[in-house]
Amino acid sequence: MPTNSAAPSPAHDPDQDQAHDPDEARDPGRAHDPGQAHDQAHGDPSPAPSPDPRRWKALALICAAQFMLVLDVTVVNVALPALATDLDLGRTALTWVVTAYTLCFGGLMLLGGRLSDALGARRVLLTGLALFTAASLACGLAPNAGVLLGGRIAQGIGAALLSPAALALVTTVFRGRERSKALGVWAAVGGTGSAVGVLLGGALTSGPGWPWIFYVNVPVGLAVLATLPRFVPATAKPAQRGGGLDVPGALLVTTATGALVYGLVTAGDSGWTSTATLLPLLGALVLYGAFAATERKTRVPLMDLRMFTRRPVVVGSLLMLVATALLISFFFLGSMHLQHVHHLDALRTGLLFLPVALTTAIGAHLGSRLVSSAGPRVCATGGLTVAALGCLPLVFADPASGPWTTLLPSLATASLGLGAVFVTATTTALGLIAPHEAGLASGIVNTFHELGGSIGVALVSTLALTATTTPTPTPAGLTAAYTLCTVTAAAAALASPLLIPRGRPHMTGGPHGMH
Repeated sequence: MPTNSAAPSPAHDPDQDQAHDPDEARDPGRAHDPGQAHDQAHGDPSPAPSPDPRRWKALALICAAQFMLVLDVTVVNVALPALATDLDLGRTALTWVVTAYTLCFGGLMLLGGRLSDALGARRVLLTGLALFTAASLACGLAPNAGVLLGGRIAQGIGAALLSPAALALVTTVFRGRERSKALGVWAAVGGTGSAVGVLLGGALTSGPGWPWIFYVNVPVGLAVLATLPRFVPATAKPAQRGGGLDVPGALLVTTATGALVYGLVTAGDSGWTSTATLLPLLGALVLYGAFAATERKTRVPLMDLRMFTRRPVVVGSLLMLVATALLISFFFLGSMHLQHVHHLDALRTGLLFLPVALTTAIGAHLGSRLVSSAGPRVCATGGLTVAALGCLPLVFADPASGPWTTLLPSLATASLGLGAVFVTATTTALGLIAPHEAGLASGIVNTFHELGGSIGVALVSTLALTATTTPTPTPAGLTAAYTLCTVTAAAAALASPLLIPRGRPHMTGGPHGMH
């Protein structure tokens, strides 16, 4: 899954990339198009500054902070049945436990990048980390659904501040080839996060209990908060940018997506034609329209809507939306399926999901080679076809049949294909457009990544789970949810050759990580 990042500031001084202080307010676009080529292209004859000997320790701390954010996307899935039982969560509340985090993470991420640019990356990172750590403690202590959901929202806001600032620091602490190596480490951390998340979630839920999936963030967060300032010095005064912050835009796009998710979740209880479903969906359309109008009028928009006239950006964003919706849905459905239908404990569920997470990483590795040799069209079409064929047996199989012979092979195969789609989405959006637009495109694609998870879980929970105090999947509901996943992957596979532009990617930035 792709690393989260922010859109660039319209003003950019190339010489700032050579400054000593990593907390200098930078152009967040450097986080996406780090520009190893930039150092040579501008032909700066001045000698490069001496590298900071503390930079690798700083990288380790920054990656530890990012790892927690990636972990919390999947670690909670295995604990969902335990959460539902202990806190009397109904289907709607259980769905929001997953979607509230990804919704705020994705909806506010671009604003987090702007704040990093305006206030300084280190300052915003530490603020986001402090909020995320405190919210994790609140989630672990939660006595009821309201406190838990409030904590998950706060976690998402903290993540939206932390992630783009952390990536901006990585790209400013390191230069040239070292920057590529550092971004490779960043990508590896993101790639292993989902695998570790399902395993750790199962182990902690079966052991000390579900609160520890949140408590585990607290000592790590406190340690990074205490030590990071020693290795990443602060600036006396961040660089000043004109134009301010587009807070209304951030609130509108997040509220619009929240209304969309609410409508999708409500459909499971009230029906697709009910007023309770249609009003939020209509409200989402109105809010998205208001967001578009706001972005056209503001001097420094959160999201440059002109990027949506770029075919590669639109297609890459849609691919990211579909791939993330499918993958996070697999984790959600599989967890409920294994624990309620097959009556496995959380630890065994986490262990069963480990191959699924690993095949996603393998698919991403294979996809990174295929997209360069055969092109994005072939890679996306092939990956989505594999995802559809992998999920297809679950449409016809008895949900009670053995997980080792049906569920696990199907989800592992489907996730292998999705891993390649993640890479294709990023390279299509960034490698088939002008290099100077890569920062804006990356911010949009990563926003679609987080929001895709929210929409996917909302849809499959509506189909698969009963609307009871302790929601459980029904055989017919699971079949319907797996059918939706199969049809979605197949439709995207058929559309990919028609939508993806011809040509090969010309990636000018460093690696774009998966999480």
